[in-house]
Amino acid sequence: MACDQIELAVSGVQQLSPYQAGKPIEELERELGITNSIKLASNENPLGPSAKALAAAREALSEVTLYPDASGHRLKSVLSAKYGLSNDQLTLGNGSNDLLELIARVFVRPGDQVIFSEYAFIVYPLVTQACCAQAVITPAINYGHDLDAMAAAINEKTRLIYLANPNNPTGTVFTKSELLAFMAKVPESVIVVLDEAYTEYLTAENMPDGLELVPKFSNLIVTRTFSKAWGLAGLRLGFAYASTQLTDLLNRVRQPFNVNIAALAAAEAVLDDAEYLAKSRQVNSDGLIQLAAGLSKLGIEFIPSQGNFITIDLKQPSMPVYEALLREGVIVRPVGIYKLPNHLRVSVGLESENDRFLTALEKVLG
Repeated sequence: MACDQIELAVSGVQQLSPYQAGKPIEELERELGITNSIKLASNENPLGPSAKALAAAREALSEVTLYPDASGHRLKSVLSAKYGLSNDQLTLGNGSNDLLELIARVFVRPGDQVIFSEYAFIVYPLVTQACCAQAVITPAINYGHDLDAMAAAINEKTRLIYLANPNNPTGTVFTKSELLAFMAKVPESVIVVLDEAYTEYLTAENMPDGLELVPKFSNLIVTRTFSKAWGLAGLRLGFAYASTQLTDLLNRVRQPFNVNIAALAAAEAVLDDAEYLAKSRQVNSDGLIQLAAGLSKLGIEFIPSQGNFITIDLKQPSMPVYEALLREGVIVRPVGIYKLPNHLRVSVGLESENDRFLTALEKVLG
């Protein structure tokens, strides 16, 4: 009898489905034979890359035959100077997704429990299952984290807690006061991961800055990314900040040379491009206002967002609308995988792209 190779994998992996990324423009245009499509599906920066970052990456490619600095010393030094951090408390990753998975591999054993919120980032349940651990999903409040419920769910099997602020795909947030009250309830033996992938877009008051809180909580790991406001999604780079002990453990397992030379150089350069970050924030803020006004005019409900996206409630199954938008050359993101079958997530684009989405949506809804 032929070997069933699925059975060779660990049980958690056997039950996984691969992560489904946003549909690429090239794939859509190839399938439908159309051109001039726009993609508002993957929360990418619509500005294109920083000129400083692009120049630095191009220059770095002249050394592409060499391995990158495995420690990322220069980038860590720039990060430390910018945010007031310590080099020996930083871990670099191939995007923050790499770090979210790395943290689980280091701290979660089969049978342990991992807590995260309903409607939280899909990577949290994926890495939990891959570790053969038990997911404890706490009900959301207004699509956001119920930190009291998450604290109440902690028991002797709890190993790790994932928080996201702002949260993807809902754009919801919790305040600094709420986070501090939550952390006071968490035993030091439980690792808390604060995923701040969208933190640069925050405009609400009393928002936490996880980097400032790490010295106060030895069990806190903060992750950030260069993929969103910094505009480097295609180069894949993120970082984690934690106590020296936790950082040492992460770096024992982190793959050597996990960040390429172009990414290291581009990130170092973009951190010095204050004008680019300011423009990214302004375009996003203006775009959220534009989309909210357009959706309200169409009578479509949406979740108020602090990210670079907005999630809309169609009050009907979203897949037919998603597919109709594809035929109009507009790619957005269905979020049925988050148990939101009537919702679509729309990334903030340039003004013209937001207009095109709103026009297409009005058309397909008839």
